[in-house]
Amino acid sequence: MKCRLLKDNFNIVEAIKLVSSPKVGGIVIFLGKVRDENYGKKVEKLIYEAYEEMAVAEMERIREEAMEKFPIEDILIWHRYGELEIGEDTILIVASGKHRREAFDACRWTIDEVKRRVPVWKKEITDEGTFWIEGEKHVKIN
Repeated sequence: MKCRLLKDNFNIVEAIKLVSSPKVGGIVIFLGKVRDENYGKKVEKLIYEAYEEMAVAEMERIREEAMEKFPIEDILIWHRYGELEIGEDTILIVASGKHRREAFDACRWTIDEVKRRVPVWKKEITDEGTFWIEGEKHVKIN
């Protein structure tokens, strides 16, 4: 499946195989990670929650749009959910194309659209409390 929500970590080798073909001359990978700091707050862990049916459906729409918008061969979007520790993978986008430029362009556009449109919510556990993250806005919940 090229659009998935996963509890467990990604198999990047499997993902690359899913978008590969003899026509592919370049593959671009975006791999999001849980970092230990965000906007000056020390992050202890993240919790991703999702409306699974809607999230996967929206990722599929974004994938279709990317395939139409860019001259790429294929693209894959996988997003993690659940409780993630510092250093763990959060999102994987793999774009393949005949040439690198279209794969880079599609990958960048896709991550921006996923962040903007897909109903996956990020809760940040920090040394200053717990926050829902809405874009660059933090909403403290305790």
